[in-house]
Amino acid sequence: MPQIKLTVNKIRGIIFRMTILNLQLDALPHGSDSQIVTASSLHLNLPLPPKKFFRHGWQSWTLTTWLDPSEPPFPISSPKFRAKDEDPAYALAKNHVSAWVGAVELDDDDILLIGALDLSGRVELDGATIKAFYEDNHESQWLIMRGKEDDVFAKYTSLLETKFGKTRYEKAPRVWCSWYSLYKWINEHIITNALHALGDLPFDVFQVDDGWQITHGDWEPSKKFPSGMEELANRIKATGRTAGLWLAPFMVTKLSSIFRDHPDWLLKDETGKPVPVGLTWEGVPYALDTSHPAVLEWLDKLIRKIRSWGYDYLKLDFLYAGATPGKRYKDISREVAYRNAMQVMREAAGDAYILACGAPVMPSLGLCDGIRVGPDVSPYWLNKALSIWLNNLNDTSTQNAIRTSLHRLWLKPIVNIDPDVMFFRSKYNWLKPHEQQLLLDLGTISNFKATSDLPQWMNRQNLDSLREYMETDISVHKISRYKYQLNDRVVDFSPALPLPEHHNFPVWIAQNLGFLKMARHQALPAILESLKHNNNKLWIFYPLATSLSTFATMTKSF
Repeated sequence: MPQIKLTVNKIRGIIFRMTILNLQLDALPHGSDSQIVTASSLHLNLPLPPKKFFRHGWQSWTLTTWLDPSEPPFPISSPKFRAKDEDPAYALAKNHVSAWVGAVELDDDDILLIGALDLSGRVELDGATIKAFYEDNHESQWLIMRGKEDDVFAKYTSLLETKFGKTRYEKAPRVWCSWYSLYKWINEHIITNALHALGDLPFDVFQVDDGWQITHGDWEPSKKFPSGMEELANRIKATGRTAGLWLAPFMVTKLSSIFRDHPDWLLKDETGKPVPVGLTWEGVPYALDTSHPAVLEWLDKLIRKIRSWGYDYLKLDFLYAGATPGKRYKDISREVAYRNAMQVMREAAGDAYILACGAPVMPSLGLCDGIRVGPDVSPYWLNKALSIWLNNLNDTSTQNAIRTSLHRLWLKPIVNIDPDVMFFRSKYNWLKPHEQQLLLDLGTISNFKATSDLPQWMNRQNLDSLREYMETDISVHKISRYKYQLNDRVVDFSPALPLPEHHNFPVWIAQNLGFLKMARHQALPAILESLKHNNNKLWIFYPLATSLSTFATMTKSF
């Protein structure tokens, strides 16, 4: 068994307090008691580079997996995707940097874990040295533990619960969400039609996603919802379901009244310019300054307004914008500012269920009930152009979603973990049967069951499978890191795990080809369905225009 040598202090069951610790854990036995140390940073020297390094991504979509330490990190080629999918502060780091917790595999099921017990912690692997630090240089606690993989992560999860709290819900609701069928091409008629078409299918929540609002930042219904959002909530609740609504509270577009009337609310860069938060379906929005008192007051009023409309399930998306690096109104760390803003929304939401998406994971714990734990899924396995050619394994694709979500299952005891929706439909579905089954099995293990499939896109067999899936509880037993037994069936997730080789592909070609795949497999089916339910055909052109604007942004950037 490899030994980890001590350079300065041998610690066992003692709490040390100093600014910087250079540690050797000499002959720390396998399965030992955990150690807690207090420091702003610490270094642990290993005799050899580890076999593998566990890299935990910063926010929901960011790659989380066991990495080969001999392979250097390859940054996302496109800066706009880099800003959306990675932690901007470390997106170009020369070493692998993990958010809050890192671990190394010394031998088979011999894991050394270092986990921050406060905000802003990072763990970097530099050859045979593990460097853990708080990015704002404050002193706080770290967990150091060596043992079996499940044991060390269970201990860390327990300490996170003590520090931050846990969800109020033992079981997540069953959700129908409009996004992965209709995307932004929604209106009152098509949403109401979908609601009634679901009939008695066993969904607890009917959630309206992006596309209902005027623009990001102006959270009022657009002309596509003439009866208003309160009336829509009443229609949803009349079916016996909870009304759910999507919003992205920490970012605004240039079209919003906030961008125009309150420029002081925006996060600024070193030159005083607003900070963009990457490429979205709405173009390139900008981050709000979550330390600004006026922003916090606005967030409180916003969430209370949504609740007054009758929405008891809130999907809060693109939350990373609230912790993006930049110059803030108050001199506080970005993750503290983020958590303060989340606390404001949590209190304003009352007993509503909050699903955090695109969210910095640790700062969200205790303030949300569920959290997305991987990238968005898609009705296909992989968008090769955006994921492989741009080195962006955080991008929308079912393979990417399964890979990262699988490596965050250890969070399940303290928060409902959402691997995103499942697909049952036979229409507009390019997943192979075994790929679709892996996603369904991940939903079973996480026990967060959701879909966006429209009944008209499903045949009778699809509908029966959906009903059975939603209503059936299955016994889950973990066999190994990537194998699970579901009742009498063994599931191996290994096909979703391989990391592709690094590519140096022209960014503009990769982006454009990737965009075309999205248009063909995601936007076009939504547009065709919307045309069937639109009395005013002009309504399809606004989301189309914003998507074309996004396309133009991609093409002219490089």
